[in-house]
Amino acid sequence: MDSATYQQATHQILEWARQGRSCYVCCACVNSVMEAHDSAAFAEVMERAALVTSDGMPLVWLLRCLGVPSATRVYGPDLTPSVLAAASEAGVPVGFYGGSEAVLWQLLQWVHRRLPNLKVAYAESPPFRPPTPDEDRRTIEGIQASGARILFLGLNTPKQDFWMHAHRDRINAVMLGVGAAFDFLAGTKPQAPRWMQCSGLEWVFRLMTEPKRLWRRYLYHNPRFLVLALAQLLRTRLNEHRRTT
Repeated sequence: MDSATYQQATHQILEWARQGRSCYVCCACVNSVMEAHDSAAFAEVMERAALVTSDGMPLVWLLRCLGVPSATRVYGPDLTPSVLAAASEAGVPVGFYGGSEAVLWQLLQWVHRRLPNLKVAYAESPPFRPPTPDEDRRTIEGIQASGARILFLGLNTPKQDFWMHAHRDRINAVMLGVGAAFDFLAGTKPQAPRWMQCSGLEWVFRLMTEPKRLWRRYLYHNPRFLVLALAQLLRTRLNEHRRTT
């Protein structure tokens, strides 16, 4: 987990894009951490990311308790406009991959209204199933031919993270997994009030708005994360005590 700020993350992503680097950025939440805990394959995905931001406040609080006082939240739906604005100013072409056709269209309208000079070189709404090898090949060719240097992915976790990992070194762009940012920015899903986001209660709002999709995730992951986080803090404090005695 990296302790980058919005400004630092945006600057680094733009720098990689200018260099034509093929890499990916993960916006990690509690669900991401627990998926990595449960799956060695997903843990490798997270480890190979060029940058992993703290998308949720529980991770920020944990990092601060572990001795990283500068840790701050870098939330996908807020990082997206920051990177888009920087790309527009720098003349860096971007692309979008994910969401339904309706969501993607509304997102592109939102982008055009706010950043009319931004070059959107690529946009694709993939099928809600694993793509065939031929479909995947055409997607790679399309992104490469478009010249997009930053590719925003609006899939869910861990799907988008596995996709970015599988396409690293196959797509000459910085891939940025932003999850529900497509829906939030397009206005197709409600976003939690800022006070709930800052107090770590965003998951309550999302559970209330999407109970059928999210209840298993939160019921299974959140209590285990709390136990594992407390255990890690206790181990850290114990090790510090041993070193000082």
